[in-house]
Amino acid sequence: MTDQSMRAFLSQLDKLGALHRVKRPIDPKFEVGAVLALRDRGPAILFEQTGSLPVLGNLLVSRERFALGLNVAPEKLDDLCLQALSHPIKPVMSGSAPVHEVVQSGDIDLRASLPVPTWFERETAPYITAGVIIAKDPENGRRNVSIARLRLEGGGRIMAGIAKNHHLNLLAEKAKALGRRLPIAVAIGNHPAVLLGSQLYLGLGDDEFDNVGGMLGEPLRLVKCKTVDLEVPADAEIVLEGELDPEEQIEEGPVSEFHGFYVSYGAGLGGRISCITRRHDAIYQAILPGYASEHCLLGGIAIGATLRQALQRMIPAVRRVLITEGGMGRLHAIISMHKPRLGEGKRAAMLAMGQVNLLKLITVVDDDVDIENPREVEWALAARFRGHEDLMVIDGVKADRCDPLHENLTVTKIAMIATTRPGDGEPLSRSEFVRAPKSILDRVTADIGQY
Repeated sequence: MTDQSMRAFLSQLDKLGALHRVKRPIDPKFEVGAVLALRDRGPAILFEQTGSLPVLGNLLVSRERFALGLNVAPEKLDDLCLQALSHPIKPVMSGSAPVHEVVQSGDIDLRASLPVPTWFERETAPYITAGVIIAKDPENGRRNVSIARLRLEGGGRIMAGIAKNHHLNLLAEKAKALGRRLPIAVAIGNHPAVLLGSQLYLGLGDDEFDNVGGMLGEPLRLVKCKTVDLEVPADAEIVLEGELDPEEQIEEGPVSEFHGFYVSYGAGLGGRISCITRRHDAIYQAILPGYASEHCLLGGIAIGATLRQALQRMIPAVRRVLITEGGMGRLHAIISMHKPRLGEGKRAAMLAMGQVNLLKLITVVDDDVDIENPREVEWALAARFRGHEDLMVIDGVKADRCDPLHENLTVTKIAMIATTRPGDGEPLSRSEFVRAPKSILDRVTADIGQY
């Protein structure tokens, strides 16, 4: 098996000059977050002196960085995600693991044990932001893997901020109906495939670890937890073991969201961590929350992959889906299509809005447009979009509570169809690009370094 740890990727970044080490002492309260925000698109940053464990941030701040971490060419990143969805590989169990080198149980003090950052001025406590949460359905035992923000409440107590439709919350509600608490494990410091796999939009009961294996091209190696009946990535840096108590409601107050504003969602679920296991030289991984590249990309790449799969099942002409960073990795999408028939662009946009509740601005272009190049997308709008026919405006659509502009949980959704139509490709039409003969272009392209 290949090395499935985060540190293997760190070593790769270090060799490429894409890992920056901060050797001066730094305070996890606000200072770590301020540095990560000001160097948002730069190298990964390892803070070596935080008072406890080193802190790693800005690991996956570009699509190129994700591709590197998944050992695939950048242009093949979407295809790899699609392969992971269509060809999952089940995990395998290991009898021992690096994450069990140190075991701490009994009276847990999370603040003393871990350098968890406090991120923003109005947030009231530190938040774990890169913790991959593993839980099982209390009725059928099926595994769920996700990320939710976890606030430290003192000692081993935590508060989980989870949307009502989040699968983890649904499992907690099931446990509540059975009169139980929900056991959880939180893996921190994971391979990029584990992080990305945890964000895939799957059905309740589908195991995200199977899709992580599809990304890796081999089974993900798991190990049994020490105190709860759960399995976690064997090569993680740190694992927290405990439970959520669906009967305990803790008011959260202002918290940052992906759009970069504060929101107040009310109460979150209480819980307690009773055991910490880790590597002896563990690195604490953090993801800068709010409107930050890693936060937006982690959700956006996963949403784009699952949406592309769903659309292609219905409309084979769909080629790619990009959830844009400018749209916060959640709200805006660009869909490319190959020779769509009349009306298919609008159908794709409507299906996308139905599939992903968050989406509210969709642009549809032909597949001769590079959807990762904003200049080309804007060109398509200028050259192929007919406002009186190709603009869709739908008022009063049910919105997600995360949307920064919702009114009574509704928003206006918009689609712009910037594609060619049958007949547009005729000679001298507005869709025929001016270019040299193809044979000359191909020869010059092959020898461009000689010019």
